[in-house]
Amino acid sequence: MRDEFHEQLEELNGLLADMTETARVAMRHASAALIEGDRAGAGAAAGAVAAMEEQFRRAEGLAGLGLARQQPPAGDLRLIIASLHTAADLERMGQLAGHVATISARDCSAWLDACPMLEQMAAVGDAMAGKAARAIRELDAVLAAELPADDDRMDALHRELWSTLLSDWRAGVQPAIDAAMLGRFYERFADHAVNAARQVVYVTTGEPLIRSGP
Repeated sequence: MRDEFHEQLEELNGLLADMTETARVAMRHASAALIEGDRAGAGAAAGAVAAMEEQFRRAEGLAGLGLARQQPPAGDLRLIIASLHTAADLERMGQLAGHVATISARDCSAWLDACPMLEQMAAVGDAMAGKAARAIRELDAVLAAELPADDDRMDALHRELWSTLLSDWRAGVQPAIDAAMLGRFYERFADHAVNAARQVVYVTTGEPLIRSGP
């Protein structure tokens, strides 16, 4: 029974890493639709988000089985609890990719050149999601601990975006609203990647967590 339980924990951890990669793919497609005008990208992003919802339900089910059928020791209990928090953060990353894809359906070609920070934010978020996926799959606390520093770059780009919007923006009101929302989506995508990585630190060390944002 315990061997089966630990197989379920390994499956759960692998599923979380897969979810992180799926969120990364969803945001990559959404960003391609936005920045490169790839019309197929929005549909591909929506497909990845739908796949994430199924992965999320599977993760919840596996975590629930672990709590219901076993009396896990402290280390395994940390993994189960952390997995539930991680799955919620990853699901939110998928939703944020969906929001980017929604805006990409509008004609952004007239103003995207005025907002080069968005392409950089997409690249930073992609790299952070990839690092978070590796940290989760390998339960690598050292790698996970790098994410907050990576997030500093995202925060700096977000501030730069707002500086542009509040100073020399000339592309119009609706594009300004779109740009502000996109900046928030990328910034929150990175924050949730940090939160997911911090769960790895919690699982491996038992240290309490300080979450990033709401």
